[in-house]
Order: sequence, then C-alpha cells, then structure tokens
Amino acid sequence: MKTQFLKYALVLGLITAIGPFAIDMYLPALPSIKQSLGASTAEAQMSLMVFFIALGICQLVYGPVSDMVGRRAPLYFGLALFIVGSVGCALAPDVRVLIAFRFVQGVGACAGMVITRAIVRDMHTGAEAVRLMSLLMLVFSVSPILAPLTGSFVIAWASWRAIFWSVIGAAAVGLLLLTLFVPETRPKSQRVDSSLGSALKAYGVLLRDPMFLGLVFIGSFGVASFFAYLANSSFVLIEHYGLTPTQYSLCFSINAVAFFGAAQANGYLAKMFGMHHVVRTATWGFAAAMLLLVALTALGIDSLAVMIVVLFIGYAFLGLVIPNSSVLALEEHGAIAGTASALMGTLQFMTGAAVMAITGAIGDRTSKTMIFAIGTCATISFLLAQITLSRRRVAANAAR
Repeated sequence: MKTQFLKYALVLGLITAIGPFAIDMYLPALPSIKQSLGASTAEAQMSLMVFFIALGICQLVYGPVSDMVGRRAPLYFGLALFIVGSVGCALAPDVRVLIAFRFVQGVGACAGMVITRAIVRDMHTGAEAVRLMSLLMLVFSVSPILAPLTGSFVIAWASWRAIFWSVIGAAAVGLLLLTLFVPETRPKSQRVDSSLGSALKAYGVLLRDPMFLGLVFIGSFGVASFFAYLANSSFVLIEHYGLTPTQYSLCFSINAVAFFGAAQANGYLAKMFGMHHVVRTATWGFAAAMLLLVALTALGIDSLAVMIVVLFIGYAFLGLVIPNSSVLALEEHGAIAGTASALMGTLQFMTGAAVMAITGAIGDRTSKTMIFAIGTCATISFLLAQITLSRRRVAANAAR
C-alpha cells in the first residue's frame, strides 16, 4: 500500500511539474530573450504572463471535461498540445509569435495541473489526501529547485531556444508515465450525471459557497505572492543585484526548498492539530515574515542576503498554507472534484496573473515593488484565513 502511495505521488507529481518546469526553466532566459528578440521588458514578461493566463482560464474547461469523459483522455490531449506549443516557441522569429505559442503551451500544460488534483481527490480525502498532496508537491518541487539551474546551463551552452526543445522531452516522459501507471479514477458510473449543464450548475454552487471561496482565495493570494517573485526576481537579482543566471537559479532554488520542504510536514501536522488550525497559524507566520521584509525595505535596507533569508522563512510557512487550504476547499465537493479543482486553479492563477501585471506595470527593477507586492498578498491571505476559518468554527459549533 505504501509503495502504491509513493508510486502515485511520483507519477502525478512529475506530470504536474511539466507545466511549472516550462515556467521555472524559462526564468533565467528572460533577459536573454529580451535582448535576442529586441523586446521590451514588458513584452518579455508578457511571454510569461500569457502562460499563466492560459493556465488559469483553461482549467475551467479541463475540470468539467475530466468529470464528463474521465481523467486520462484530457491529460493525453493536454500533453500533446504542450508539445506543439513548445515547438512553436523554439522556432519563434519574434516576440509576438513567442507570446502566441506560449499561450498554446500554457493551454496544454493546464491539463496536468488541474486533473492531477482531481485524481488525488478521487482516491483519498482528509489527512490521507493532504499526505498524498504533500508528497506530490515534493516531487513537484524538482521544478523550482532544478529547472532554473538547468535553464541557466542550457542558455550558457546553447541558447534560450534550447529550453523549449528540452521541455518537449519532459512532456514525452509524461505521456509514457500516464500510459503505464495512471489508471482511470473517474469510472463511467460516476460520469452519468456529468454534462455541460451540470458543470455550469456546479460552478454556480461553488461560487455561492463562501467557505469554498474563502479557502480558495487564502491559497490564491499565497500563490500570487510567489507569482510576484517569479515575474520580477530574474530582473531584480540579475539586473539590480548583478547575479549571473546560474547564481540567480541557486537563489531561486533556496526559496523552493523552503516551500516544498515545509509542505512535507503537512500530513503529520494535519493529523495532530487539524487542517484549519495549521492554515490559520501558517498564514500568521507567512504574513509576519513578509511584513518584516516590507518594513526593512521601507527603512532603506537593500540587502540580497536579508531578502533571501526572510523569503526563505516566509515561503516555508506558505508551504503549509497551500496544500491544506486546497484539500479543505475540495473536501466537501467530491462529486464535482474536477470542476471544483478547475475553479480553484483558475482563481489562483488569475489572481497571480493580475498581481504579475500590476508589478510589471509599475516595477522599477529594484526589489521594492516586488517585496511590497509579496507583503500585500501575504497580509490578504492572513486576513482571509482568520475570517474564513473563524466562520467554519462557528458553523461547526452551531451544528453540535
């Protein structure tokens, strides 16, 4: 049973990581792409942002479709489309074509990110779901830890275009793993009542559920804080602090280690204290760390070492927030897990894309805009956790 559990965590984690790998491996290349294609900083960032927009919007489609036709077929389609988009990006003659194919690539990558969450919910609930989600995130962590470093080496030995040829190989491995190891977890008997009409009805139910929305936005603003870092960190660390792409990749990996390392304590902490208590406490630690960094920045302390240390602490707390808030949000919606996972992912990515757009528009290429955006997102996540989970406790007491 334990071996089977680990096998699913490994396979689902690797399939989920294909899309993020195409993001994280790409980050060190942004300055090179800007120079190579004669693009502006805003255009270079747009090639990243459209990927997130595609991930957000298309989850609304993949989730209900996976409820209607099963989990495997949409995964096959998504991985194949991801490969098509990657080829287009590798051959792009200018930044506009690159942006267009990055969107196609994002549409394909979206399948792996939304459907794997639904598969987890198909197989487990409660603390076991948190444990599997956390193990999945541990495998998923290979992307932000190794992908930027891999990307910097690819750029040094070849060019930024070689990054896209590399991710095609990752997608091919994903297709093989899907074929060999992932069973259909949505049997035909459970698809009988799934249709376009039922999907729209399900979205209506979810959008009228304040507990679901509160839990989703707790995670959404946590994710958005990380997106603010994703969109700005390469320019801040490379152009402002003067790091090489390889040094930048190592710094980026440190925060990823904090996030995903802490996430592995989730199964134990959820059993000991309950998921709602873990979320409330972790959002407090997350907000406290990020507001400390905001205060230090406001006082004129512009230190790379200080920023790395405080971000490490803050993102460790965030590693406890996102898996628990995600499982809690899906807990009461098992019958429409694909649709609920889709709406959750869409709201997370669209919140993140909005924050990326704002920081990209007002950014000054120093650390200030990025840090203030991160601090704001952390504060909102904390406030939502206190409001939402206090309401959950009141409702639980009233039901006794």
